[in-house]
Amino acid sequence: MRKETSVTTEAYDWDAIIGGLNQYLRLRSIPIGMKLFESAAEMEAIPKIRRPKVKHTTDQIVAQARQLGWTVGITMEDLVGAQCGAVIGLHPQNEEWLSGHRMAGVWFKTQEDASLHQHAMDCVPFGRYSAMAVAPLASGRLDPPDICLLYGTPGQMIFMINGLQWSGYKKMAFTSVGESACADSWGKALKTGEPALTIPCYAERRYGGVADDELLMALPPRYLPKMVDGLAALSKNGLRYPVPPYGIQGDAGAGLAVSYSDKDKKP
Repeated sequence: MRKETSVTTEAYDWDAIIGGLNQYLRLRSIPIGMKLFESAAEMEAIPKIRRPKVKHTTDQIVAQARQLGWTVGITMEDLVGAQCGAVIGLHPQNEEWLSGHRMAGVWFKTQEDASLHQHAMDCVPFGRYSAMAVAPLASGRLDPPDICLLYGTPGQMIFMINGLQWSGYKKMAFTSVGESACADSWGKALKTGEPALTIPCYAERRYGGVADDELLMALPPRYLPKMVDGLAALSKNGLRYPVPPYGIQGDAGAGLAVSYSDKDKKP
């Protein structure tokens, strides 16, 4: 699903990757990519790029890609406030922003609490980037994106994690700053280059249309072939989504024996 084209550039078979994700996870919304640009001109050169005509949150821009299938580009001027821009490195995380004064008394009892929240957020450092774009992975317009965004239910998310852990196992730890949870997903993944999963916040649900039962995983595209390969291996072992309920009063031994009976035999 992936072929090396140079030391620093990778090309991805998006049809195979998206086909695998939908086959094994039955995703309800479009897998999308996000990419940062050093200039607005680079972003505006993307084929069929749309530009907002009114102020938006980043959550709305992301939703337009994953729900409507649009390719959308923004600069800081298109965003409604500093909070959205700071997460993706389009607004400085300066003293005024770090004070948290806008959130004090709204989401946090004191300004000290609000400031602690701001300091806890994972954000792209300010100064390098001037624009951002999102697009469905299937479009290939951000090829490759900096990160990919996958929305799903908790049941789908644990299978994503299981797929990633099938080989080269690593314990995965996720964070939550509470409100402004996009810092725990796309902010963290852009900053660290590692998978990041979180519970979307109020703003993501109110303005981005995220459903009650949805979580969000953000991860660099290099992880997707690994995830799909892991999901395929798990499927061969009979471990598939959706998980069929076994029943709360049945003989669990009979069910477990399907997967583990050979493991109980002494070598």
